[in-house]
Order: sequence, then structure tokens, then C-alpha cells
Amino acid sequence: MNSIEQREESSFKDPDAKVYIENGIYVRKIYKRYIPEYKKLINSGLYNNLISKNLLVKHEEIHTENECIIIKPEQVFISYPWEWCFSQLKDAALATLKIQEIALDYNMSLKDANCFNIQFLHNKPLLIDTSSFETYEEGSAWVAYKQFCENFIAPLALMAYTDLSLNGLLILNINGISLELASKLLPFRTKLNLNLFTHIHLHSKMQNRYSENSKKIGNVRINKQQLKNIIKNLQTTVENINLPKYKTEWENYYNFTNYTEKSFEEKNNIINTFRSMIKPENVWDFGSNTGIFSRIFSDNGSNVVAFDIDKMAIEKNYLKIKQDNEQNIFPLVFDLANPSPALGWANKERKNLIDRAKNVDLILALALIHHLRFTYNIPFANIAEYFSSISKYLIIEFVDKKDSKVQKMLINRKDVFDDYSQTNFEKEFGKYYKILCKEKISNTERTLYLMEIK
Repeated sequence: MNSIEQREESSFKDPDAKVYIENGIYVRKIYKRYIPEYKKLINSGLYNNLISKNLLVKHEEIHTENECIIIKPEQVFISYPWEWCFSQLKDAALATLKIQEIALDYNMSLKDANCFNIQFLHNKPLLIDTSSFETYEEGSAWVAYKQFCENFIAPLALMAYTDLSLNGLLILNINGISLELASKLLPFRTKLNLNLFTHIHLHSKMQNRYSENSKKIGNVRINKQQLKNIIKNLQTTVENINLPKYKTEWENYYNFTNYTEKSFEEKNNIINTFRSMIKPENVWDFGSNTGIFSRIFSDNGSNVVAFDIDKMAIEKNYLKIKQDNEQNIFPLVFDLANPSPALGWANKERKNLIDRAKNVDLILALALIHHLRFTYNIPFANIAEYFSSISKYLIIEFVDKKDSKVQKMLINRKDVFDDYSQTNFEKEFGKYYKILCKEKISNTERTLYLMEIK
């Protein structure tokens, strides 16, 4: 088979399999040592069971090579747990436990519980690491228990009981948030919660005790039913971690816009006209809020990644998506002014956003440009350059200084933004784009543009 093979640089820790890129497609190479476990996954019926429940990524075997089996999984856009809202992380945790529960029925077990092994496809959390399974040995404990607590229970508890942003600690701790740190950051009342006390506080103390005494924890023998009971308890623990009622700056944004009902409808119509002109397949919506304008595209068959800095706006969007079983829109928490960095060994284990961009046709940037310029002091030229590095087309909304929202932003600060004008906006963006369409929204100080990179 003639192919151009490139090693996926983030895949190096698993001795049983590696991910490669063949002709632009991600494939997984199953090494000889793991083939018996892989065949058990397939032949036992576990694979088909998990596929039927949307818990495992589908794959096809494409060829064998040097006693290795090469499989091509369904391609998935890679996101990271600090980009997920609370309910996405919670659903990912429950999916992991459900996979482990089902695997035990087939005398198999997950050998790791890394949160990065879960990705979302059509807004369903599923395992993408086909080589995560091993044969269950009677009497053995779950080897991934500690990892599950650090990757899921700790960040969920911190988000619910301390601060919603604390899944961001996974950026600094890509192997999981240490239970010692989680125990220190959680309020005292979590110690009165038996499950959190057991899986975080007591677990942390036990780890420290054995670490300080330089002792190896003795082999714990538990039967399969006891192990299943532990998994059930972990499920209960996760299910009972819930968010308090947060209020954030943008979650009810559309209730307080300065659009009239007529101008809001006109904005929708203009965007829909632009959409019909270019018919994008893949759209990135920066500043999506709860996804009202994202749905102009997703409802017409485009695949949309809906980014917003507001965690509760993304939470609301994700819950609506689940309720309505929407499949073409994927919401993520994302700070455009401080994007996810490249992390891990040699800065290649976790990729920045640009390195994850693939075949993006359109960027949607509505009511965003003034925030980037006034709040973060990012010049038009920098914004245009960044956007043009991602996609061919751009739909962007220019908000004039006379707009009431802009006036409110500038009320307590000196206006030093002499470059902020529609003329200069068109000049700077014109270095990277040609303007295909330009439509002013009636009774507003806002103009919509459809642009194409030069």
C-alpha cells in the first residue's frame, strides 16, 4: 500500500499501539504484543456492544504491516477537558465508568482512565483509544481508579464546590489534578460528603501515608461483584456532583442586546444569505454565546464548533443540544485572546488550536471585534492575520464607536483607540481579505461583512 506516513507526535506513551497519520487520516497501529487483547475486544462482542451504545469510536481494519494491525478510526475533532463545560466533563466521566462496567461483563477492563481518551462525536462522549482494554484478572482491583479520580472526580468537584474555572488546572496538570491539591482547594463541607471524602480526601491521605513511609501498597483482592459495586459508587459520586446556580456576564446576552426585534431578524436574514452564497461545510463560531447564530449554519447541514469564553453560556448551549439531540454543533469554552497552548513533552502532547484546525471553511465573528480591540488591545491587523490563518471565508460584524455597547465599554476609560474606525477596519482586513458583501443592519451602528482570503 503506497502511503505517506507521519507519526502523530502526541502518541508515544502506550507501548501497545501508536497513532500515525496516513495521507492526512489518523490511523492506529496495533503492535503484535497487544493483538491478543485487541482480538478479544473484537471477538468477544464487547466492541459491538460499545459501538451500539455510542461509547467507543468505530474503526475499520485497513491492512496489516510487519505483524501489526492497522485500523482507521472514525475521524474526530480533538478537544481538551479544559475546553469543556461542566456537563461535558461530567458526561465524559459517566461514559468512562459505563465502558468499564460493560467491559467487566466481557472479562475485560480499562487499563487507564485518562480524560483525554474521551472525545465528543455528534455530542456523544466516546472512547477513542481502542487499545485501552486489557483482560480482567479475577480478584484484581481497577488499575485506573486513581487516574479516574484525578482526571474526573477532582476537576468536577472543584468546578462544583470551589470555582467553575478550575478544570483549567488540567492545563498545568495534564496527567490529572493531584488529589492532595484537590483536597486542599475543596471546602471543608466536601469532607462531610461520604463519597467525596472517600475518593478525594481519604484517598489523598492514603497516598501520602504510603509515599512518606516508602511502602508499597499491598495487593488488594476483590471479586468482580465488589469491583462492580465500586464502579457503581463512582457513578453515584459523579451523578451527585452538580453545579450551583452560577450567573456569568454573557449567559443571558441575547436578552439584553441593543437590537430591535426587526433589526435582530434582519441580522439573521443577512447571515443566512451569506451562508447560502458560500455553503460552508465546517464553521468555527468565535463568540458564539448560546449558539443562536451558530444554528443558522448547523440547521442547514454545516458542522459548527461554537466557541465562547463564558462557561455558563457553553453549559446552556450544551444542555440544549442534548435536549434537542442536535448533532452538527459542538460547543467549547475558549478564550480567543488566550487560546489553548501546546503542552506536554516537547510541547507536542496537546496541540494549540491552529494545529487542530482542519478544513475549516468559515469563521463567524459576530459582535466580537470591539471586545478584542477595547478589552484586550488587539489591533485589527493581528485579528485579521489570525483569522486568515484558519479559514477561507469570514463573516464578521463591525460595531461602530457610536454603538451603545461600545460607549458603555469606554465610559470608565480613556479612548486611546484612534485607529478604531470602519475605514481602518476595512483597510487592515483588506490586506488579508477581499470584501464580497457588506450590509449595514438597519437601526443599528453595526455592519456585517462576508470576506474571502486573498
